[in-house]
Amino acid sequence: MKPDTKTLKEHAARRARLMKAIGPRGVAIIPSAREVIRARDTHYKFRQDSDFQYLTGFPEPDCIAVLAPGRKDGAFVLFVRERNAEREIWDGRRAGPEGAVRDYGADEAYAIDDFAAHLPRLLAGRSRVHYNLGEHPALDPQITGCVRNIREVSRRGAAAPTEFVALETSLHEMRLRKTPAEVTLLAQACEWTAQAHCKAMRFAKPGVYEWQVAAEIHDHFARHEMECGYGSIVGGGDNACILHYVENNRKLRNGDLLLIDAGGEYRGYTADITRTFPVNGRFSKAQQAVYEVVLEANVQAIKALKAGESVGKPHQVAVNILTQGLVDLGLLQGNVRDLIKTEKYRQFYMHGTGHWLGMDVHDVGRYKIDGAYRTFEPGMVMTVEPGLYIAPGSKGVDEQYWGIGIRIEDDVLVTAQGPRVLTGGVPKDVQGIERLMAA
Repeated sequence: MKPDTKTLKEHAARRARLMKAIGPRGVAIIPSAREVIRARDTHYKFRQDSDFQYLTGFPEPDCIAVLAPGRKDGAFVLFVRERNAEREIWDGRRAGPEGAVRDYGADEAYAIDDFAAHLPRLLAGRSRVHYNLGEHPALDPQITGCVRNIREVSRRGAAAPTEFVALETSLHEMRLRKTPAEVTLLAQACEWTAQAHCKAMRFAKPGVYEWQVAAEIHDHFARHEMECGYGSIVGGGDNACILHYVENNRKLRNGDLLLIDAGGEYRGYTADITRTFPVNGRFSKAQQAVYEVVLEANVQAIKALKAGESVGKPHQVAVNILTQGLVDLGLLQGNVRDLIKTEKYRQFYMHGTGHWLGMDVHDVGRYKIDGAYRTFEPGMVMTVEPGLYIAPGSKGVDEQYWGIGIRIEDDVLVTAQGPRVLTGGVPKDVQGIERLMAA
């Protein structure tokens, strides 16, 4: 699908911001993703590299974008696959160099096979090459070899690049702060993902299989132009205690809790929602007791996502509440502060409370700067996902809690007015869940 005028302007604005960041003596080289073989002569479904997509919107594999600020013939140059009538019959339409200029805003575009020939003139006169060395083994020798050749010539007076700079230094900081257009896409992904979770809650019951529940979610994604943003986790009973459970093949039993961690990706932006609920529609006393602890941690940690607050604060808040809850339930004994200091809580809560979210489910951006947590800024999006996982056979734990695994995850946008929950369309309080499942 060709981009509309609004989308073209959005990508152009992103390129302009990046070129301002790298300066007039810099040049950025951004490769696209490549197709990956799944089995013999079949490929996995292609998904564009997020950095390349963010800057160009160009949807094809085996391409390279070059951004050269101030270049006389145009700062945005694309190298793409040529049109090929035979291959397009088999594999689909290609834009070609002409389409890259006409439909995607490139100032110049050439065949990808001509990249090496054009590279010297694109690097000439530049002092810094912004490129992620080591991530593209086939491309690295071309670029480093070209720089070496230019340096040889520079002995006779031509300017040559003197250093390589990791592109993520500037680009990933840009991606960390979402524009209004990005927030719109991400909010849509969250809305439809929330609907999919509601559908799964209504569908689940004793006797169905985890994969059948997953199919309901994936059907909803497909009907709303979405892909799975990551492998869906649908874990019933003690499978919920496996953090990255993906088999999704067990039959659900009466009395099980079902943990679903699934997010749909819409036009490059992915939601990430986790809900845990009783398969039979009613929490047991022990399940609800644990659930309420996790819910309180979720609610209070969300409140900590305020502009100017430490990025580490939501986790600190969640750990305090979860540890106190573990003591109140009799799962841990001792002083809460000491239990946190010695990390005794990690027997039941062994992961962080959130991560950046955007084009990638674990999105780019540093959490710490110079060894200290950075502060939240408007436009950042983070998940909030506290949990408790009580493995079967846990020593010293009352058997009524064995096999209870609970995680509650929301996606939250930081704004100047406070945190905005993007995933409120699916209930997470006990009464709301039970009411939805009874409907």
